[in-house]
Amino acid sequence: ERPRKAGAVKTGKNIAADELLQDRIALGFDGKRDRYNGYDAEDYGRVVDRYERAEALKAEVAKKRELERAYRKANRVEDGDVPADEKDLASDDEASSSSDSDDDAKAADADTEGFMEVKKRVRSAGGGASMTVRNLRIREDTAKYLRNLDLSSAHYDPKTRSMRENPTPADDPSMQFALQFQGDNVTRKTGETLGFERLNQHAFDAYQKGQEIHMQAAPSQAELLYKQFKDKKEKLSGVTKASILEKYGNAAADTPAPEGLLLGQTEGYVEYDRAGRVVKGHEKPAAKSRYEEDVYEQNHTKCWGSFWRAGQWGYACCGSFQKNSYCTGKKGLDAAAASATLMKDNLAAREAQMEAQKKEEEEAAARDAAEGATKKKNPFEVKKDVWGGDVAEDVQLDPAKLMDALKREEARDRGEGGEDERKRGYNVSHDVDVTEEDMEAYRMKRQRKDDPMAAPDAGTDGYDMV
Repeated sequence: ERPRKAGAVKTGKNIAADELLQDRIALGFDGKRDRYNGYDAEDYGRVVDRYERAEALKAEVAKKRELERAYRKANRVEDGDVPADEKDLASDDEASSSSDSDDDAKAADADTEGFMEVKKRVRSAGGGASMTVRNLRIREDTAKYLRNLDLSSAHYDPKTRSMRENPTPADDPSMQFALQFQGDNVTRKTGETLGFERLNQHAFDAYQKGQEIHMQAAPSQAELLYKQFKDKKEKLSGVTKASILEKYGNAAADTPAPEGLLLGQTEGYVEYDRAGRVVKGHEKPAAKSRYEEDVYEQNHTKCWGSFWRAGQWGYACCGSFQKNSYCTGKKGLDAAAASATLMKDNLAAREAQMEAQKKEEEEAAARDAAEGATKKKNPFEVKKDVWGGDVAEDVQLDPAKLMDALKREEARDRGEGGEDERKRGYNVSHDVDVTEEDMEAYRMKRQRKDDPMAAPDAGTDGYDMV
């Protein structure tokens, strides 16, 4: 419908609905899912008409060209001479027709043969799509999987035709065979991959240093900051390079330095005698450093750094590794040598002692194992230093063990002393070694009422006196 000259809002006439309202039709399962529901076939008629007009125009142009070619061929001069303008037109027509025919023939051959076409499924959000991949090798080249037949070599994936690792890592990289293929991972370090890795690293470093930058959240910002960083770095490096060249000169410059400066020649004349003394002229002065030379401190006769051993610098006069220490001279060297010798002797003696102790422990263990197989424990053997036995007068009590014994005694008084003795099995062996600390803790915690003779029902009420 043609747009109105004045809208319905202003005129108030011919007010129509905003959208085309279709009749409400009760559709079934298939009708609801019909993709052509509401499709008007007349819309596609315009496409067909455009295509037919284009084909008609092409046919007309081709017919006109054929008529012109036939006219020139009929009016050609018998002696073979053709006007220049007609000759150019004929050559152009023949070239265009031959090129068109050759292209059509090549396309037809490629379609019929299907050469260099591999249908490959590519993962996508829609579930995959077929595409043509031209990654076939030339048949004269050696296949990837034939370069190294060892089973433990690089893995070859036949589905993707990829071998990520180098199949021949031991070969010389300069060899022609090794240069042909070095693994698919080599291509991962080419092109714009390195720049992208540097961009990610710059964004990570900047974020670690406190800047609000994130490669995935704001890639444009990260790339702009990286570009500014590179510009500043280039300017700074250029300034540094210029200052160094200005101070020390450029050895690679086009203008060479003076010959006298290169060879160290001067106009000064000096004569020496046989002993090496200066006879005439002045001797060349030694180059001086910005640091003070031949300055010895703390009675040293050598400077710091004149002695080196085991990764340490020191003084060669006394062998000291401590800077600004007082020099002890030859006595210091002798003392250091004696200390080193004594340390070696102590280490050797310690090793010998440890070996002897280890040997004694092994012999004792072997002897105990041999005696334990034949010797049985005597149940009637009187234990030493227990309650009821003879206690030595010079018994030394360990304070730590005594505190532990006191804690165990208190726990036993509260009824937390472990399993009841009456519930112990018949064949269960129960060995308890009572130490001096245990006996001392028992004596310290014992009360007078615990005396068996102080009990109310103790004794015989005088019958023992009869």
